[in-house]
Amino acid sequence: APAVSPGGVVAVVQVTSTADKEHNWQQCSALVRRAAERGARAVFLPEGFDFIGDSPQQSLALAEPLHGDIVGRYRQLAKECDVWLSLGGFHERGQDWDSTGRIYNCHLLLDNSGAVVAAYRKLHLFDAALPGAPALSESSFTNPGRELLPPVPTPVGKLGLAVCYDLRFPELAQALRGAGAQILTFPSAFTVPTGAAHWEVLLRARAIECQCYVVAAAQTGRHNPGRASFGHSLVADPWGTVVAQCQEGPGLCLAQLDLTYLEQVRQNLPVHSHRRGDIYG
Repeated sequence: APAVSPGGVVAVVQVTSTADKEHNWQQCSALVRRAAERGARAVFLPEGFDFIGDSPQQSLALAEPLHGDIVGRYRQLAKECDVWLSLGGFHERGQDWDSTGRIYNCHLLLDNSGAVVAAYRKLHLFDAALPGAPALSESSFTNPGRELLPPVPTPVGKLGLAVCYDLRFPELAQALRGAGAQILTFPSAFTVPTGAAHWEVLLRARAIECQCYVVAAAQTGRHNPGRASFGHSLVADPWGTVVAQCQEGPGLCLAQLDLTYLEQVRQNLPVHSHRRGDIYG
């Protein structure tokens, strides 16, 4: 029997994606099935669940459209397992693939019938050359998204969609909270140096300042000789407490989301109604 009663149970999946799509599918689908068996209503996968390429050229070559094989497999899986799936960062060949030759970093939400309910395209692209980490230039092969999506009603709460580097922009989280989000999700592939310094503190800060649950599935370990991710996937509650966390290595953790508790936190400390939009927008 699941350790938590059914209702608002979510599972956060942590994997080590490589350029081998079949290997990634085996790894992710097995963990989704395990999460469903343990009572999860919604399962969250990290950015790059489909693959993490060795180079921008390879990422472009491996990318698929939304109507391709990978999304088709996950739609079937969601239906089979009767779970909602947050596919946290899909390398999408969009409508403009032929004209731009670039992809989108697309966070897809599937319902338990396998329908695509939302497709958020990452607004903030990660371009950074930090000491001790490989230089990453996402904007060299990825188009930025053009809109923030309204939070989506799900069986576990109203879900606001973001991806990885979006975590560093509190305005985005506040906009989602203002639009009614109860859960913010930041599927990620954080580098080891930035993850060790900033991952948990930023996630907890977003939870506290937005008074939302924060669900953050993450890549972990070495993807290829040039790239590794921090791991430490977690769920934080609206008070900022970490209520579930993975450590290193592939696996999953479960958390119960309590929307009654969320409303209580918001009532006790009505920070959102105290915002001075008249002064600082």
